[in-house]
Amino acid sequence: MRAERQMVESAPATGAGAKNLVELLIQRAQEASKVSITHKKDGKWQEMTWGQVLQEVKVLSSALIAQGVKPGDRVAIFSGTGPQWVVCDLAISAAQAVTVPIYSSNTPDECRYILNHSETTLVFVDNDEKDAKQAGRLSRIRQRLGECPSVQKVVVFDGAVSGDKEMSLKDLMAKGEAEEKAHPHAFEERARAVKPDDVWGFIYTSGTTGDPKGVILTHGNWAYQAEATRANGLMAPNDSVMLFLPLAHSFAQVVKAAWLGMSFRLIFAESVEKLLPNLVETKPSVLPAVPRVFEKVYNNVVANGSAAPGVKGKLFRWAFKLFDEYAEAKMQGREYNSLGFSVARALVFNKVRATLDEKLGGNMRLFISGGAPLSRKIAYFFDLLGFQVLEGYGLTETSAPCNANVPNKIKIGTVGPAMPGTEIKIAPDGEILVRGPCVMKGYYKNPTATSEALEPDGWFHTGDIGEVDADGYLRITDRKKDIIVTAGGKNVAPQNIENTLKTFPLISQAMVYGDQRPYLVVLIAVMEDSARKLLTDKGVQVASYAELGKRPEIRAAVQDIINKVNEDQPPYSTLKKFEIMDADFTQESGELTPTLKVKRKFCSQKYAASIGKLYEGKSAD
Repeated sequence: MRAERQMVESAPATGAGAKNLVELLIQRAQEASKVSITHKKDGKWQEMTWGQVLQEVKVLSSALIAQGVKPGDRVAIFSGTGPQWVVCDLAISAAQAVTVPIYSSNTPDECRYILNHSETTLVFVDNDEKDAKQAGRLSRIRQRLGECPSVQKVVVFDGAVSGDKEMSLKDLMAKGEAEEKAHPHAFEERARAVKPDDVWGFIYTSGTTGDPKGVILTHGNWAYQAEATRANGLMAPNDSVMLFLPLAHSFAQVVKAAWLGMSFRLIFAESVEKLLPNLVETKPSVLPAVPRVFEKVYNNVVANGSAAPGVKGKLFRWAFKLFDEYAEAKMQGREYNSLGFSVARALVFNKVRATLDEKLGGNMRLFISGGAPLSRKIAYFFDLLGFQVLEGYGLTETSAPCNANVPNKIKIGTVGPAMPGTEIKIAPDGEILVRGPCVMKGYYKNPTATSEALEPDGWFHTGDIGEVDADGYLRITDRKKDIIVTAGGKNVAPQNIENTLKTFPLISQAMVYGDQRPYLVVLIAVMEDSARKLLTDKGVQVASYAELGKRPEIRAAVQDIINKVNEDQPPYSTLKKFEIMDADFTQESGELTPTLKVKRKFCSQKYAASIGKLYEGKSAD
């Protein structure tokens, strides 16, 4: 099949005809007493019904009107994931205003850029000062508020307010109650007036390269996703879905849309750090997550099992050696028949499954993986244990998924067929193009970028490289902009190598580099717990993370991993040298996006000196 003719379109979804998510909320609230949200407050899990959610949205929407917010005004939300975020978002939509999400990890300068670029007039912010890694969100807003002339009011969820530009959410809601009493039918009238092509909001890309762009998404985009996820079976009305993802990201927004479309119970995790205990406490059936979560689960299983003493540890290590062979055969399309592996299933993997099932709450039906590529080896691990992981693909510009695997029809190594009503086409150069109701309206105040990304006939250029198989399943090979072209003219997909490195418990993050260079090198961040365990077993103690990478034992272990990865690479894509970083990559220090992808351009610039040293002298053959 010629590349330019590789096109897939799924059948269109059929829905209830809601033009926007506020209309869906009104429909859901017809079952006013049905549980809608489970969240932790004051140390206890509490519930909100659909009737309570609708009432809070009504009052807050009326409060925005009373505050002077007009149709088309931009209103930002700078908060952690939780019920209040969702209520604010729906209230903004019901006021016919435009939502501007800000990642809870954004720095003061990033906040200033988004507020000024979007010309935001009002900001909702929570007063969270508990994060030791950086100042709380209200503090970060206050640091740059004087440099944001369009912002007229900052609404603080809780705690004391300061200055004329700040007011409490409680005081704003009081205005809403009065407005609601004065105009009891205005809310429904405003909700009906919102058209599918009206702008829902601007989601600013996380900026893996350059300044973030404001992606213009419409109410029609989300109404489409609400129905498409139902039609695709990604979630179901009787599910309980745990959400910890940042609501400033389109992945979490799709979960919100599906929640409104299907009326399942939405459980808000307290935080990423408390995800595992929250799973046990609330027993959800679906967990949408980024690949880093699956990597950590896999690495914890391997690290803990391999470290077990005596016969138990030996048995585990033997079983996982067979798993390595099994996964390699699967990735090569070969059958793997081994009597030993059948024994390993019975003696080891069934027990791993039972233990993991208990840690996940005992009710997990499936996982949804998105935001970055998932390692095939890790996907085969979860599949072996009997867990379904539905890997999907999408961008902010496609309001998240344009492709997704579906339950019981998973093809590991692919991101599934096109979502209902969406078209996928592979351009002659291998780039994936998307067209359909999921595609953005454009980039805010950036006509040049819009015209580069969107063709007149509606095809969106994703910047990703891929291929479609005979069954219509899409396989992603790499980011077009991330492809490394070596000095020898060879094309290398760095993410594939990085994902393989991260399947080893010692490796936390990796960034492969080598564009226009004679060979590839890699920056490595080690997993602190695994590295310390390795040293402790050898009788070595270190005081800081920075000292880990300087220890010969750690360098030798990393070299062993690289040697194993290199065995499966052609000569031009083998890693010749590496540098272990003095600190792990984090969002706060700028190396990672909120979905935990490496910011390649940022890291290349920040660590230019380290990279330069790796090209001094000759490389190892």
